Amino acid sequence: MNSIRNAGRALGAAMLALLLVVGILPAQAQQPASAKSRVVLQVSDGDAGKWNLALNNAKNLQSDLGAANVDIEIVAYGPGIGMLKADSAVGTRVDDALAAGVKVVACENTMRGQKLTKPDMLPGVGYVSAGVVEIMQRQQQGWAYIRP
Repeated sequence: MNSIRNAGRALGAAMLALLLVVGILPAQAQQPASAKSRVVLQVSDGDAGKWNLALNNAKNLQSDLGAANVDIEIVAYGPGIGMLKADSAVGTRVDDALAAGVKVVACENTMRGQKLTKPDMLPGVGYVSAGVVEIMQRQQQGWAYIRP
């Protein structure tokens, strides 16, 4: 009698497991194969080589993943703010990144500290009140973080 009960319990457990698997699979099949990637890049160095590296990273991400499959935000603050000034050595490359859909933002705290105004900056650049806070919040939202 115990062996019949044990076999019945085992069969019931197996059927329950099967129902759970069958119930879960359709829900998973409805989700996209891969969600859109999100990446925030930090530029806080005044070195043109670092600026170019960040811009190369953004371009490579779009090339490798497909521009429609990745959101990219470059956050410039501290000495890195020079990348976004109207007379920037990489201004043309920043313009190209903006045209390709990369969001590029300047830290307003840094701008105040360096006595910069929005007319001093490249057109098309966005603004955040604090670059480090923007990066922190993006990370909390699940964005990947890269500092070239």
